[in-house]
Amino acid sequence: MTGQWQEQVSLKPYNTFGIDVKARYFSQARNDLHVRQALSQAQRLALPVLVIGGGSNLLLTRDIDALVLHMASQGRRVLSDDGEHVVVEAEAGEPWHPFVQWTLAQGFCGLENLSLIPGTVGAAPMQNVGAYGVEIKDVFVGLTALDRETGELRDFALADCAFGYRDSVFKRNPGRWLILRVRFALSRTLHAHLDYGPVRQRLAEQGVTEPTAQAISDAICSIRREKLPDPAELGNAGSFFKNPVVSAECVARIRAQYPGVVAYPQADGQVKLAAGWLIEQAGWKGYREGDAGVHRLQSLVLVNHGQASGAQMHALARRIQADILERFGVELEMEPNLY
Repeated sequence: MTGQWQEQVSLKPYNTFGIDVKARYFSQARNDLHVRQALSQAQRLALPVLVIGGGSNLLLTRDIDALVLHMASQGRRVLSDDGEHVVVEAEAGEPWHPFVQWTLAQGFCGLENLSLIPGTVGAAPMQNVGAYGVEIKDVFVGLTALDRETGELRDFALADCAFGYRDSVFKRNPGRWLILRVRFALSRTLHAHLDYGPVRQRLAEQGVTEPTAQAISDAICSIRREKLPDPAELGNAGSFFKNPVVSAECVARIRAQYPGVVAYPQADGQVKLAAGWLIEQAGWKGYREGDAGVHRLQSLVLVNHGQASGAQMHALARRIQADILERFGVELEMEPNLY
């Protein structure tokens, strides 16, 4: 019920793990007015507020004794177009992948590598989502957010967001900024990013010699569908752990025992390790305990086979973290937000 509150609402349809917990109160916000009304009413009642989008970055371990505000605002528009460079804006509640496909249909390039990522536009800047060599920061122009402390609107430019690897000022200040709409700088000319992962190989397999942005998107979608389970069929939140960034000395120590370690040198001299490789080497790939498990094809993805609770999923994640720390001396950090 848009703009109205419901009580004791199951959040199972609103998180991609499919965890069945209840929200004490639940409301959907389809515009800025709904957002302000909900926050004002929650403040009067001294109720905490949990803002959610597509629920693709959540692990819910208990009933939520709060108002859960579901961002459901819709809208996408071209703000400027000089014939080559384009700025587009989308409301926070827009589903991410349909938005990407809309930009491609307009002939705009830049978001193709970020195809088929679950979630919403408003959630994307929070953890600077990225895939196949492109991150949100690479195409970001700005966003408008509501300061929940003052009630004022603020426009954020790229430098204001302090984007890092799966990180941003919004993630580091949870609960303060409510993102309302986001702006992206796109182009009518393709600047292809093909060297991360099997993208170039997949295009060759498909007989594509001069790829378009849509062809790159299609290739990435096919790769992701092979590697990652569809949350509609098997509950998951995509990659569950961040790829850890460690010292070169740490990698040398691991490589002495595991010559095949998958590692990516960084500009600052540190090295990013493939968390999925570590988990697979430790024997967790395909593991299942009750309905909580690790995907059989992608060890970076934890899955709910049906009736697992959030607490069971969290317990499995903690066991994996402890095992990787003991085996490799590397700490894994969870990507989903835990509630």
